[in-house]
Amino acid sequence: MAFRIPFATVDPMHLFSGSSHPKLAEALAKELKTKLGTIVLKAFSNGERYVRFQESVRGKDVYLLQTGTLNPNEDLIELFLICQAAKLSFAKSVHVVMPHFPYARQDRVATPREPISAKLVAHLLEESGADHVITMHLHSDQIQGFFSIPVDVLDARPILADYLLSKKLKDFVIVAPDIGSAKTAKKFADLVGAELAILHKTRPEHHKAEILEVVGAVAGRTCVIVDDMIDTASTLAAARTELLKRGANKDVYAMATHAILSGPAIERLNKAKFKEIVVTDSLPVKKSAIRGLTVLPIAPMLAQVIGHIDRGESVTAIYHR
Repeated sequence: MAFRIPFATVDPMHLFSGSSHPKLAEALAKELKTKLGTIVLKAFSNGERYVRFQESVRGKDVYLLQTGTLNPNEDLIELFLICQAAKLSFAKSVHVVMPHFPYARQDRVATPREPISAKLVAHLLEESGADHVITMHLHSDQIQGFFSIPVDVLDARPILADYLLSKKLKDFVIVAPDIGSAKTAKKFADLVGAELAILHKTRPEHHKAEILEVVGAVAGRTCVIVDDMIDTASTLAAARTELLKRGANKDVYAMATHAILSGPAIERLNKAKFKEIVVTDSLPVKKSAIRGLTVLPIAPMLAQVIGHIDRGESVTAIYHR
């Protein structure tokens, strides 16, 4: 059975939404001060997807919002089909707005006979008709190089930093949960005027983390763990435990751009008893499911970026500090 998904229209620009994050689509449309229209999405009995625009997009600049949720394969297939439908309907350009990029952690061959899944997703987006991608906080910078089309990688640091500074914490330290996130955490620490500590982590298997060492002064201080995503929360839970062992203040904070929250994540976070967990709404999140969860909106930033792109203006200053 067909159902309707809202999209926003600003002539000559059209903003459409797939089915992955309708609340963000509504918020973005509101920021752009535009009315919502419809697109038909349909699933056949065998699971194959069907899409169809209900308005002409001929000669229009199309902006398509679709994020990677806990159903990334369905999200991607739907996105590919909508991109191609726009291209075959003579859209002037197709801009994919994908706050959370699925398969971002599979960005290299870590062990023999593995695919580079992030690169494949990038190629499929291009093949389906995308002319430009807008995303947020990729798991690694090298993913941008997998594309041969322009990619704007937005930075959530200003949003998270403003919120953290508003809390007026005293003697706090920014904590990178592993070596790979140290560079990003250092930039965040500089932004909020704090020192940096780094955890040395190992993964004996997928979705299981063990902290081996803590580099930096954390004893007696309030720790703020900063990462790009929270998936199963194994890293965060292990990090908090190790920081407390090293004498850190019992009020430990966690901040991340993407709240994937798969598998045992919610149970682990509630059991860990963080003082506060701060994420953005790059994915749909139920605030009531986790104690102390704060969700910050990204629609204002996305709207500002889209507005600058539509007017042919630079967007760098919007999301870099």
